[in-house]
Amino acid sequence: MAEPISDKQVVGVLRPFVRATGPVVDALREADPFGFIAGEREQAAKVEPKLRQKLLDVAKSMKVPGTRAWAAMNVEQRTNWWINRVGRVTSLITAVPGLGGALADRLPVQDTLGAASQGLLLCAIAGEHGITGTGDRVRLLAWVLFEREVSPELAEGTAADRAAEDAETEKLTEELDESSRKHGKVTFKAVARTLWRLGRSLLAVTDELEKRPSGRFYHQAIGMLPVLGMVGDYLGERSGLKRVAKRAGKWFASEVSNART
Repeated sequence: MAEPISDKQVVGVLRPFVRATGPVVDALREADPFGFIAGEREQAAKVEPKLRQKLLDVAKSMKVPGTRAWAAMNVEQRTNWWINRVGRVTSLITAVPGLGGALADRLPVQDTLGAASQGLLLCAIAGEHGITGTGDRVRLLAWVLFEREVSPELAEGTAADRAAEDAETEKLTEELDESSRKHGKVTFKAVARTLWRLGRSLLAVTDELEKRPSGRFYHQAIGMLPVLGMVGDYLGERSGLKRVAKRAGKWFASEVSNART
């Protein structure tokens, strides 16, 4: 019988994971990776000045990171954006193994990708709540995804572990660095590939992945069917993300309460 996974092992996996999500979240928040603003500017360059200005005003009014509309949104609205807009994309990437029906469900691919997607969005949401420290985000992920109460001291890691942690973080963000060098920015393709790398990094705690918030029983039932399995898995991942957001809300509220006492 395998030894149970310790809190220290979980922290050892989550610290480089959390650090690697930083550049991904920054890219999604600041670099207009979906091309909304850049696309409007490209089209605007082809039309007369008055219409050009109107097109640019439309781009700025879109509720995406980097726009005036985004700056005017509150924390709850930004959290909903991460879950409902970016979450749709990460859920679709996660659901692709569902095309294989029950066979794919016997492999850890979907659980690792699903946990990686949830962890990525948790780090994004944490940023909107002003939670920027690696240790704090590690505790958030451990509590929401794995139902573990990790101590702040353990979550901060040690100097002795830092060299290996730095190397792993660099490996996880390799695609992002290459994209920046080639294109001058992080592309969506690089983000998707990094999500796969993040998922693979969680294989070290495979047994913990079953604890993550997931879909309802009927999502799982549909997920067992060939071809239609992708639909069930997608809906299940979307449902799981909503549950992740609710659990995260409880954690944030608890942290605020503890800070006041």
